[in-house]
Amino acid sequence: MVISLAAVLSMVCMVSLSIGSVSISLKEILRTFFSIIDPDYRGRDIYATVLMEIRMPRVLLGVLVGGGLAVAGVVFQVLLRNPLAEPYILGISGGASVGALFSVALGLATWFAGAMSMFAFLGALLVVVLVYIVGMKNGVLESEILLLAGVMVGAFLSAIVLALVVVIGDPVRNVLFWLLGNLGMAQSLSVFILAPFMVVVVFVLYLMAHSYNVIALGEETALQLGVPVRKIVIVSYVIASLITGVLVSLSGAIGFVGLIVPHVCRKLFGPDHRVLIPASFLVGGIVLVLADLLARVILAPVELPVGAVTAVIGAPLFILLLKTERG
Repeated sequence: MVISLAAVLSMVCMVSLSIGSVSISLKEILRTFFSIIDPDYRGRDIYATVLMEIRMPRVLLGVLVGGGLAVAGVVFQVLLRNPLAEPYILGISGGASVGALFSVALGLATWFAGAMSMFAFLGALLVVVLVYIVGMKNGVLESEILLLAGVMVGAFLSAIVLALVVVIGDPVRNVLFWLLGNLGMAQSLSVFILAPFMVVVVFVLYLMAHSYNVIALGEETALQLGVPVRKIVIVSYVIASLITGVLVSLSGAIGFVGLIVPHVCRKLFGPDHRVLIPASFLVGGIVLVLADLLARVILAPVELPVGAVTAVIGAPLFILLLKTERG
């Protein structure tokens, strides 16, 4: 299964690399790759420039962001025991966006390269804590209340974003297009740093996959079976919030990937998180790379924010899932 999904992801990436303002055939892509690793290579043609400096970082960022958001969605859904939970719906992406914008508004992003990621993580973590507190009733987590709280917090944070854009002006307005979800500003350095980070955090979450399977049966059952529920929950919340914050700082708020992908993977591959986590990462990468490709070509030469594409496709699916969950 994993090998099959990885093969599909590779094919999708190759298609995305080949399509654009400059069409590049598969033969040219392979020739360019081999020419770059060839020690006798003595120059860079137009294909090498387009592939290695523009399209490759963008496609790889799409894979990492899509996969990361999908895995974060898996974690939030099992911890909250609600298949409709995900970073965007719960307002976590909004918190990360506001945090990132504050770092820009305060001028910290120009002083310290990691300021946006740091503030985005803090914003995401703050929203997680707030929504979790609101969703608690008599010591029991009410998933319906939590979902509504996330939607309301997200709406409130959207208002804050608009206020920042109006009041502060250019420093924040210049990143508004990025805020809607955009992979066009991908850089090789950021992808090079993000890749090992994602490998580590996803692997850590995968190590807790068996515990997630038990927690899905209920906290009391998990405690009786010796699972340290409180420790798993805290660590998972922090890691999922960290993933969301870092990804939002690089690509903006991209919604519905963390909702739709885990739900579909759960239907296709079952509820075992030892399968669900890697499957969701791969399918999330496939979905976002395809969405970004659609954003680039549907109104070419005008480029749409990829977050707008995922919202247009994901919102109707979310409504369908909501109706299905209600009966």
